[in-house]
Amino acid sequence: MAISVFDLFKIGIGPSSSHTVGPMRAAMLFATALKESGTLGNVASVKAELYGSLGATGKGHGSDKAVLLGLEGEAPDVVDVEQIEGKLARIRGEHRLLLAGEHAIDFIEREHLIMHRRTSLPYHPNGMRISAFDAAGEVIKEKVYYSVGGGFVVDEAAAGADRIVADTTRVTHPFKSGDELLAHCRDKRIPVSQVILENERAWRTDAETRAGLLNIWDVMQKCVRRGCEQEGIMPGGLKVKRRAAGLYRKLSSAPEAGMRDPLTTLDWVNLYALAVNEENAVGGRVVTAPTNGAAGIVPAVLHYYTRFVPNATEDGVVRFLLTAAAIGILYKENASISGAEVGCQGEVGVACSMAAGALAEVLGGTPEQVENAAEIGMEHNLGLTCDPIGGLVQVPCIERNAMGSIKAINAARMALRGDGTHFVSLDKVIRTMRQTGADMKTKYKETARGGLAVNIIEC
Repeated sequence: MAISVFDLFKIGIGPSSSHTVGPMRAAMLFATALKESGTLGNVASVKAELYGSLGATGKGHGSDKAVLLGLEGEAPDVVDVEQIEGKLARIRGEHRLLLAGEHAIDFIEREHLIMHRRTSLPYHPNGMRISAFDAAGEVIKEKVYYSVGGGFVVDEAAAGADRIVADTTRVTHPFKSGDELLAHCRDKRIPVSQVILENERAWRTDAETRAGLLNIWDVMQKCVRRGCEQEGIMPGGLKVKRRAAGLYRKLSSAPEAGMRDPLTTLDWVNLYALAVNEENAVGGRVVTAPTNGAAGIVPAVLHYYTRFVPNATEDGVVRFLLTAAAIGILYKENASISGAEVGCQGEVGVACSMAAGALAEVLGGTPEQVENAAEIGMEHNLGLTCDPIGGLVQVPCIERNAMGSIKAINAARMALRGDGTHFVSLDKVIRTMRQTGADMKTKYKETARGGLAVNIIEC
């Protein structure tokens, strides 16, 4: 299949790409299909059922809210985040929902939105079934969707074909492995970023690709700024305090500290990641990179590049995102970016790998060094579990992004000190990650039934 850089980097809302963005898109697609088929006016009721990880941790991840918004025709990339709570209050207070934004139906949440905590659908842990009925209770339309990570949504037919997102677009440099990607670089004598840029021409011009990526970067920067301004307690019941704003004040008040302690740079990188993931945790506007749970790593490392690397340029930002996408495509093609499927190695691990390879390129690395950096980034995240406490994307997720960001920078630096040759290839580590995820017990894969999620002493 063909995957675009804008499939990997999508603008959405928190706290989860698979549990919030995906279900909202699925519900929106369902409502839109009813409208386009001319059957919207015949619908008397709708029932949405969430299964597996969606059912187990959906409440903490905002899946319930996402489905309500999607059924009303809202899309995650354009929904007004300031209006979300008011819209949800109206639906729940009136027990009425505007299907596709225009057809009013009765909607009692406890009857029409069901969380199946212990039952899964066949093809993926993040499954959902949406059904529309007429006044006589007859089914007008029923559809099964799978949210397979990073905001990607597929139907049952695609899921049965190993979750391939159907896009048969022919690209200039097709690749399905790291070896094939490197072969294009060697044959054409071009960097990894150029391979992806030329592939993007199948969908848009270079100018459009550049503008789109700079818009992604703008959203990332705004997210960091918001995260550095907001204080208080995050929702959900854990009473986790936001830390980014306080850290920002401390670092800004003593800029000369960096002259005494060069590791102050790492404090700033931690800040960038914390700011993004605190915004994600409260349902703010973020970029899936490649998921919401790991949304802070690519922006944090990219901020490191623009703020701390001499002679950083806007062209470098574009190349960074293109290279990161190339690496993300390899994981999407050959493994998974879904925490519910392979654990957090598929989210934080993949984001770390993407950021490491991207940083290596913009720091002057060869394609071989880029591949090495990406491999190092994943190798030392293998086996990372997804065990959110209370089903919330807060602990350990927020700090995990900060740690992943630092690890990505170190991976790039290690790779750049070598010549690109190394013992374990990126392809082998991706294959290992998928096998490790398959072997991992379900309780460690975004179900909140294992790991830190059940081993916290309550005082």
